[in-house]
Amino acid sequence: MAERELISFDWAMKRLLRSPANFSVLNGFLSVLLNEKIEIEEILESESNRAFADDKSNRLDLKVRNTKGELILIEIQYDYQFNFFQRMLYGASKTIVEHMYKGDNYEKVVKVISINILNFDLGKGEDYVYVGKTSFIGMHKHDKLKLDEKQQKYFDKKYPEELFPEYYLIKVKNFDDLAKTPLDEWIYFLKNSSIKTSFTAPGLSDAVEKLSLMKMSREERVAYDDYIDMLRLRQGAHMSAKMLGIFEGREEGLKEGLKEGMKQGKAEGLKEGLEKGKAEEKLLIAKKMLKADLSPEQIAEITGLPTEEIKKLT
Repeated sequence: MAERELISFDWAMKRLLRSPANFSVLNGFLSVLLNEKIEIEEILESESNRAFADDKSNRLDLKVRNTKGELILIEIQYDYQFNFFQRMLYGASKTIVEHMYKGDNYEKVVKVISINILNFDLGKGEDYVYVGKTSFIGMHKHDKLKLDEKQQKYFDKKYPEELFPEYYLIKVKNFDDLAKTPLDEWIYFLKNSSIKTSFTAPGLSDAVEKLSLMKMSREERVAYDDYIDMLRLRQGAHMSAKMLGIFEGREEGLKEGLKEGMKQGKAEGLKEGLEKGKAEEKLLIAKKMLKADLSPEQIAEITGLPTEEIKKLT
């Protein structure tokens, strides 16, 4: 079946989707994921996206306000983070505080929806989309708590969970590429940066039109290709560290017992695996990462090279 290769969604977030002219793409994605009609009113500035064009972190994010006044956080995370659940909670909580003004009553607390597109396996589960909400269930009657009539009328909500933050986890690597629903079609695009001609999910036709590689200027295409190369380098670096950790674990296991050796080898290998490579290869990787706008500190964390040595390459 024919497919159209497009700009990756993360690059589009970084360079294109902040423009009102391209809101239709995000509107389609959010409407399909949240199962309701979503219209973006504006892109909001925050500490993280004020310098969005020069973002050197291992994540990309957007904060938008829809026409209902809800705040939607969209984040793409590339690398495994042990404390990612806590970071999601912190991000939603911080957003609530940032949008409260001195003297505001608690009913002014804004609804936050946190959408996290993950390129690593978080937690232990078989699905590729998880939803987290705060429900209140009776300990004895097992009933679900509702808002009272006055609250329902004032907030136009039925349950307390509709006032609390919602969390969405999209684990793209868990998706099997079999698109059976509109959401599956979107996740196929998120994973593969391409859209099959048979796809009909809202927003995808606009994505085909606005995110075409063919519409890029030569300079834009060079920058995009460098960005993709940087992501591949990063993935390769982390995989190398992981594999070296496993091998070291096996060697240590022969000396002190396979079980304990694997644990120690993995722990040490993830931290020190890259330090075993040739210095010349590390420097070459560091130069490419600098070209891809990673900071010296991030490159040092990935390669194990001293920050001072990396700065000398600039």
